[in-house]
Amino acid sequence: MTKVIAITGKGGTGKTAVAALLIRSLSKKGQFILAVDADADTNLPETLGCENVKTIGDAKEFLQAEITKPRPDNPDMNKESVLQSKVYEIIEEMPGYDLLVMGRPEGSGCYCYVNNLLRGIMDKLVKNYDLVVIDAEAGLEHFSRKIIRDIDDLIVVTDASRRGFRTAERIHELVNELESNIGSIHVIANKVTDANREKLVKLAEELKLNLIGMIPLDPKIEEMDIKGIPLFEIPDDSVAAVEIENIVKKLGF
Repeated sequence: MTKVIAITGKGGTGKTAVAALLIRSLSKKGQFILAVDADADTNLPETLGCENVKTIGDAKEFLQAEITKPRPDNPDMNKESVLQSKVYEIIEEMPGYDLLVMGRPEGSGCYCYVNNLLRGIMDKLVKNYDLVVIDAEAGLEHFSRKIIRDIDDLIVVTDASRRGFRTAERIHELVNELESNIGSIHVIANKVTDANREKLVKLAEELKLNLIGMIPLDPKIEEMDIKGIPLFEIPDDSVAAVEIENIVKKLGF
């Protein structure tokens, strides 16, 4: 049965870096993974080392254009089949995982019909994988639109600050308001130092947040970012990679 993990968090917390490190760790454990970049900023491919990827946004615009065309030669064109073939075309097959990029949000016009088709396609697609890992938008728009309907584990990434933890608390509340099909909600504190570690544990307890991990401030990540090296190539003994392994164990892998 497919397990779905989604990672969210406000900008600047290292959400995409955490998503990439989780994908890296889980791909080494023999999981057949679909990585989904559902953030309009589309940073996950670069973080993983993928370039020039196509997006679902392009496929949706293509189908939207097809819907409006008069088709006397083929009035019974199966639009779901057309969109499904486009989705499969843009999946990037990488060593250890497949990558699907949602792309930019809709432009002018109504995409409700296309979104409905896409939901059905994604329902079928995710069943082909052991695990789906989603780098989601901070505002949880993809959950409210329910492009991907069921989430087993939602991970909220926060920085090592009270404000960051308050944001995690608000996201927790928003998820409950949306009445989404989400199983468990966890929090990961990123860029943690020895000076603030104990305070963050107490803050999580105060806010009743399930703090599943604290990733130390890792100079290796900053170095790789400056040099343009994908996080998929981070050494196993880096402090961030080691903590990600602990988190993966807590998630049941």
